Amino acid sequence: MGRYKPPAQPKSPYITAPGYARLKEEQQALWVRRRSVTQALAAAAAEGDRSENAEYIYRKKELREIDRRIRYLQKRLPELTVVNQLPSNPQQVFFAAWVGLESEDGSTCEYRIIGPDEIDHQPAYISLDSPLARALMKRSLDDEVVVDTPAGPARYWITKIRYEET
Repeated sequence: MGRYKPPAQPKSPYITAPGYARLKEEQQALWVRRRSVTQALAAAAAEGDRSENAEYIYRKKELREIDRRIRYLQKRLPELTVVNQLPSNPQQVFFAAWVGLESEDGSTCEYRIIGPDEIDHQPAYISLDSPLARALMKRSLDDEVVVDTPAGPARYWITKIRYEET
């Protein structure tokens, strides 16, 4: 009997224009890479016994991973909404804002709220779907924000809000 895994929450469909361009470039690069992997796979398959052919097994796995990512991008890109205009009120926190925060202990940090598809492990980027980003939305300068964390509630004060032209 397999383990039941509930379906994941749907991701927000918003993305910045540079983030969308990066995903399109990734999709095109994957198609180019796929061609070279299939050629290498065909060459490895021609060598004979496939059950003990490490090159063949590796190339099959690599091709599977490329195909999985291509399928994801083909499905996800049409669903995305590119946000390329500034909000009507730049004094409030909305999508694509850089937000400066000060915690209770006086430490400061700055985050940019972006779509979940463009995170790429950037330390200053947080997803629109994260608890902190949801708590910050539509807040203004000097507002207090309380975020539930595993260690208990955390308090922050908004010290600056800025937007970049796209």
